[in-house]
Amino acid sequence: MEILAYGVQADERPLLEEAFTGRHELRCLSVFLNRDTAPLAAGHPVVSSSVNAELDAETLARLAAGGTKLIAQRSTGFNNIDLDAAEKLGLTVARVSHYSPYAVAEHAWALALAVNRRLTRAAYRSREFDFRLDGLLGRDIHGMTVGVIGTGKIGECFARIAHGFGTELLGWDIERNPACEELGMAYTELDELLARADLISLHVPLLPATHHLIDARALDRMKDDAILVNSSRGGLVDSAALVETLRAGRLSGVGLDVYEEETGVFFTDRSIQGISDDVLARLVTFPQVVVTSHQAYFTRTAVGQIIEATVRNVDDFAAGRRGENTLVPR
Repeated sequence: MEILAYGVQADERPLLEEAFTGRHELRCLSVFLNRDTAPLAAGHPVVSSSVNAELDAETLARLAAGGTKLIAQRSTGFNNIDLDAAEKLGLTVARVSHYSPYAVAEHAWALALAVNRRLTRAAYRSREFDFRLDGLLGRDIHGMTVGVIGTGKIGECFARIAHGFGTELLGWDIERNPACEELGMAYTELDELLARADLISLHVPLLPATHHLIDARALDRMKDDAILVNSSRGGLVDSAALVETLRAGRLSGVGLDVYEEETGVFFTDRSIQGISDDVLARLVTFPQVVVTSHQAYFTRTAVGQIIEATVRNVDDFAAGRRGENTLVPR
């Protein structure tokens, strides 16, 4: 089958090409899938999209008009896809249901450690041969109270690392994870977790109920010197409220791998033209904030698993099978 893959990163391309060699014909594009780029897929029965694709009803209609039958998204999240529209158009939609939870949990901790120990500022200074310690004072992770919001596979991995540091663990989720409880995690109400935790990490999916879970009220509940890490979905955090919190001199560190308006910005080079998003532009100016470009999943292990699942999804479709990753038809 002929496959057009959108939003393919340079390091991802050889892995994709190797996986599909001898199975299906693959063409890779660096541009993201949206209503403007959808016509490029004309004549391709299968398209593979990245996490930042904009698969609204119009985009899907243009894909269907061009002959596309399957959308194989190379990510776990699918809040960017209008599943109802896809079903009406007769499109099959598949995702990657899971990949290495260690990749995301480890990156979340990398962000937490970077903001706590001011590593970005220290690295920039060293390049200019400025070896002062002014403004680089951090805290021991050992002995901190760590709040894990969402204790599924990734949250559990994050909690295991936290346990290794010697922290007190608090958890919040709709269901308790026995493995986390074995680590000594105490499940609490969200307000209590926000008020007690020195470090808070988000690991819940983006749903209507979790949109802006961390809003102005939640930020007000947090300690003035708390650390906040989000490696899940940008929409979990009210970014404008976060800016106001930081402007007020609160929070000692914020690590963000995702941003609620990242589509069209993350995974692109804006170093010349800059960005028009005033909130994001303001966020990156705070010295205690580190922003990375949705790269928590981006390890050889995790990307390899994502590609393997994508190949299986295409094979299932070609064989007329409904696989475990099929979202539509439902």
